Amino acid sequence: MRLDGKTILITGATDGAGRRVAGRLGRLGARVLVHGRDEARGMQVVSDLQAAGAEATFYRADLSSLAEVHHLADAVRKDHDRLDVLINNAGLGSGSVPGRRESADGHELLFAVNYLAGFLLTALLLPLLHVGAAARIVNVASAGQEAIDFDDVMLTRGYSGGRAYRQSKLAQILFTFDIAPALKKAGITVNCLHPATYMDTTMVRQLGVTPLSSVDDGADAIMNLAVAPEMEGRSGLYFNGLREARADAQAYDVAARAKLRELSLRLTGVAAEVWG
Repeated sequence: MRLDGKTILITGATDGAGRRVAGRLGRLGARVLVHGRDEARGMQVVSDLQAAGAEATFYRADLSSLAEVHHLADAVRKDHDRLDVLINNAGLGSGSVPGRRESADGHELLFAVNYLAGFLLTALLLPLLHVGAAARIVNVASAGQEAIDFDDVMLTRGYSGGRAYRQSKLAQILFTFDIAPALKKAGITVNCLHPATYMDTTMVRQLGVTPLSSVDDGADAIMNLAVAPEMEGRSGLYFNGLREARADAQAYDVAARAKLRELSLRLTGVAAEVWG
């Protein structure tokens, strides 16, 4: 399989499975847009890709700020006239945040980075995805999921990092299921996944957990949704690794998805019409 002529953006591409996926995409001929917070690490990923003969560009943005999400989307739109695949991979683990913290916009930090940034970035880049033929969106979620408490989404009461992480990851899945029908009409598919359990990544090591799977296991699962021919036309699905799976019950609650959509539109300022 070759990806020549395809433009693919992957957030959180300077470490872990994101970095491994970026490398694989580049070797297959894709134009890889590498996102990260750290300039030096990002440029190293780009340098490695270019040394292997791939075309790559680094885009720096801190996704804890909605303004920086806008800047990232602006930069991508300025440099490219189409996008074939968007992989929303960037995220924070519960072990990376010591206690409850808020984003630059005053939102609970894990909800802001793991979910809200991807919601906004997807909305802002939809015009480029509409240009791409059979474009794909992949949301990298987790098997760790917990129902969202819509009376306290920002977890101002009874906060725990684990709960914040699980809620943010389930939000990604609700988002995926919610927008899939409208985007499929435009030829854009959107799926989500738990890539692998306790991969050997910085996020897992911060938890003090012994890794149970490799970064390559997670990269295999992400690549499957991003570029595998077998996934063409399939949308609105949740995968555990390489297998289609069942998410938390709230993901199938139409009313819950509507509540999350309305909240997300309000927090980001995105117009409801963007999803069609």
